[in-house]
Amino acid sequence: MAGREIVIEGVRGESYYGKKNVVVGGGGDGSDGNSVEELMGVIERVGSYSGFRSAHRKECLSLVRRLKLLLPLLEEIRELEYYSNQALNSLANLKRALASAKKLLKNCSCGSKIYLTLESEAVMVRFHAVYDKLSQALEDFPYVELGISDEVKEQVQLMRTQLKQAKKRADTQDIELAMDLMVVFSKKNDDRNADKAILERLANKLELHTIADLKEETIVVRKLAKRRSARQNAESIQQVTDLLGRFKEKAGIYEDFLLDSPVSMKCLRQCRSLLIPNEFLCPITLEIMTDPVIVATGQTYERASIQKWLGSNHNTCPKTGQTLDHISLAPNFALKNLIQQWCEKNHFELPKKESNAFPDGSTAEILEKISSLVYDLSSCQLDVLKEAIFKIRMLSKENPENRVLIAKGGGIPQLIRLLSYPDSKIQEHTVTALLNLSIDEANKRLIAGEESISAIIEILQHGTDEARENSAAALLSLSMLNENKVLIGTLNGIPPLVHLLQTGTTRGRKDAATALFNLSLNQANKSRAIDAGLIPPLLHLIEDKNLGMTDEALSILLLLASHPEGRNEIGRLSFIETLVGIIKNGTPKNKECATSVLLALGLNNSSLTLAALQYGVYEHLVEVARCGTNRAQRKANALLQHMSKCEHIP
Repeated sequence: MAGREIVIEGVRGESYYGKKNVVVGGGGDGSDGNSVEELMGVIERVGSYSGFRSAHRKECLSLVRRLKLLLPLLEEIRELEYYSNQALNSLANLKRALASAKKLLKNCSCGSKIYLTLESEAVMVRFHAVYDKLSQALEDFPYVELGISDEVKEQVQLMRTQLKQAKKRADTQDIELAMDLMVVFSKKNDDRNADKAILERLANKLELHTIADLKEETIVVRKLAKRRSARQNAESIQQVTDLLGRFKEKAGIYEDFLLDSPVSMKCLRQCRSLLIPNEFLCPITLEIMTDPVIVATGQTYERASIQKWLGSNHNTCPKTGQTLDHISLAPNFALKNLIQQWCEKNHFELPKKESNAFPDGSTAEILEKISSLVYDLSSCQLDVLKEAIFKIRMLSKENPENRVLIAKGGGIPQLIRLLSYPDSKIQEHTVTALLNLSIDEANKRLIAGEESISAIIEILQHGTDEARENSAAALLSLSMLNENKVLIGTLNGIPPLVHLLQTGTTRGRKDAATALFNLSLNQANKSRAIDAGLIPPLLHLIEDKNLGMTDEALSILLLLASHPEGRNEIGRLSFIETLVGIIKNGTPKNKECATSVLLALGLNNSSLTLAALQYGVYEHLVEVARCGTNRAQRKANALLQHMSKCEHIP
């Protein structure tokens, strides 16, 4: 290869003859002097990234692992003296592919945790684009000319095979996570404790459960909101900020989230606190403490704030980050006296203290009261029994610590026994208490079983309106465990949920819809739901605009559309016309869901695609592809592409 002339574009007025290890961006992009070592450096840098966001961690780690398979190839190339133009072009393509991979992995390492999860499907599209670029760059590589060893070629071929398999895989998004997000955004005004549990679970899954995590996410979201692209994603950005605000409130951080405000956590409500000694301020809220308590690490916090923190499933000290040996709180009387003296001297009025279930009680005292209540659950006196159940219901609603203590005190088996008690009010309080207790993951397993689930289904069929609603919510909570999805289905729990969806109150219908959505994630339950007559009431929900449940109904129909029987029942011309109407006149979220359902139906039945075209869907899809939500745009483009391939467009 000696004497071969290599002219490298991108360096004005110069040509390099016999230059070693030169890789360019190609196309005269102005990059020059980038060596093979630089490509290896990119791979090493992405290998050092950490903290990949949970929604895409598995995909990120897989991509990093595959990129490292390229290092032996680059090491062999590095030993060569000269490259042909074909080799240089291949290296330039590889460089662009690696740059895309690096940008994506950096975003998944440093981007907003909430936004990346909310836009999970779009992120997966970016992963697939990176796979395509890498695969294409490696396919055109001149292995023979460069004298690449058979061992390295086999390794690269293995990587290309893995990239193709990764593209064929279904969406790796956490289904429970996606459903939790759907529930949170569809129940903004429903403040029941079961929905607070979803917030707790989301905070844990997204790893936004410490003050440091929330501060970091705030900074990232504000930067995200200031980008030019934020205007196109205004709806998603607003959802991100709303959810982040709810996480902060749960953690005891009372901050007004203003997108245009400076990136400072000093926006907290501390107007007069600038005059107050720092040691009198709660480290969480930065407000003066009225009831200071000491945690296991020796740090002092306002009781309500630290209880809120511990109530969000945290077991660490917010200030030090240390794991707490126990969650008992000891009153800091000395500091409280100092604060009171300072307030009297400076004529400062302390804010009124919020009421607490056991204001002066330690964990031991609470446990003693809970033990007494659990004992009363066996009482033969109806009044005593009713009072005990009601108090346990209230305690189980207040905080996670109580849920754990009730379980430790033996309350769950007693409550399960009372599900079958021949009194509608006792059944109502019992099923609601179990709903609250099921928020705790460990309690889910203690509650779940054939006896309890059968009894909850019985109340769902014959209980009071509130009992039926909370039974549906309890089945939803228990079905978060996959084995319970199967058990609820086999115990015939789906038909009464369908009945509640048809006849219940607005809240009852929403509870039933959410439970049916979660249960229908199981393939066998899809058949059961279809056999139970779920599709007609879903179609009715779509037609009745006053109920405001179009998105919920379409989301369930999208799941059922993956089942042959479901497609046959859903795919009627009247429904196709309804979908086209929603794509034309619905809300942005309505259009997104309707386009997704139409795509699922059309991919399996071209006659339905043709029917939609006859109803005039084409121009509406073009509009959605231009200015719909991110997911709606992707679905609309996919459907337009499918129509084009099927030659349905003149």
